Amino acid sequence: MRPNTKRFLLLALALCLLAVTVIPAASAAPSLAVPVTAEPDPGLTAKSAVLMEASTGKILYQKNSEEAMPPASVTKIMTLLLVMECIDAGTLAWEDTVTASAHAASMGGSQIYLKEGEQMTARDLIKSVVIASANDAAVALAEHTYGSEEAFVGRMNERAAELGMTATHFENTNGLDDTAQNHVTSAGDIAIMSRELIRHKEILEYSSTWMDTIRNGQFGLTNTNRLVRFYRGCNGLKTGSTQKAGFCVSVTAEREGMTLICVIMGAESRDIRNAEAQKLLDWGFATYGLFTAEGGTLDPLRVTGGTADEVGLSYPQFTAVLPKADIKAVEHTVTLPESVKAPVRAGEAVGRITYTCKGQSLGEVSITATETVEELGFFDLWVRMLKGLLCICEGKPL
Repeated sequence: MRPNTKRFLLLALALCLLAVTVIPAASAAPSLAVPVTAEPDPGLTAKSAVLMEASTGKILYQKNSEEAMPPASVTKIMTLLLVMECIDAGTLAWEDTVTASAHAASMGGSQIYLKEGEQMTARDLIKSVVIASANDAAVALAEHTYGSEEAFVGRMNERAAELGMTATHFENTNGLDDTAQNHVTSAGDIAIMSRELIRHKEILEYSSTWMDTIRNGQFGLTNTNRLVRFYRGCNGLKTGSTQKAGFCVSVTAEREGMTLICVIMGAESRDIRNAEAQKLLDWGFATYGLFTAEGGTLDPLRVTGGTADEVGLSYPQFTAVLPKADIKAVEHTVTLPESVKAPVRAGEAVGRITYTCKGQSLGEVSITATETVEELGFFDLWVRMLKGLLCICEGKPL
């Protein structure tokens, strides 16, 4: 065999071996731990849907999540959020007396049949909105807190913009859309405002209640969200339906320390809406879990040129939502200098802890100083030198 032919055959053999061994190894690189739209598709028939993990805001599944469409009474999530923020701000108290206007009493649809001039506590009106989706109660609360429904709706749209709800425009407080021209939001935006609302734990107390009463027990309230009764872990949040909107819901459910928010919009019936919400929640709980690294402290860090020789360190909790099979694969790396130069301020970041899973970054938290260490001034240096001289004179170790 000629030398050139031999070299050619050896080169060809090497290329074949490279194709067999190297290329498959490259294709087996780890994928992103939490995909934006997870597979396989749960196969929903609703026009739009989102599944979000509440503590991180991570989207686990989405279908037409940015499409603006009528939300019906799911609108009241924003109404309740503003009311709860008024309570936080001290401009409304749970036991404040609210007087129903003629406008509030004129609302149709789901209602508690307020009469003009009737008085009720803010607590009972909030309970009526959360549990029974009362349109008249929503308007009464809006007028009491902002002076008029129009002013309240203006704030609803401002708050939506603050939260980054880019597909949302509200025209009223309750979602009635017979005369509405552009009262819309998206499944993604509903998930955002739902996540914000459930930070107020009092809402979940009422939204997880199946039946209650107002008017001294004379008027019964039944939860419009049947999943509260029939789906394990369900604790909220809000249903809605009109001819324009179809059947919509934002469902919250908690299992094993993880809370999921499931939004369904434009389903053909209440039963389909509930079944598809349950299907998406089942898939989410079966597929994902939370990785949590508790916060804590580290050994003090040496400080140079400071009024103290070291500074305490702390770091916060870190949470990530992951496929259950990947949770045990999470690793962390601590990055800290050997020392830090004064001055150091309490809360100042001096290092970080980085979390990864299968080579993919999950995020990081800062390692911060627990106290302030000032820089040594001339007087401090003089005092230290004097103390050193005294120790030498007395034969003591420095």
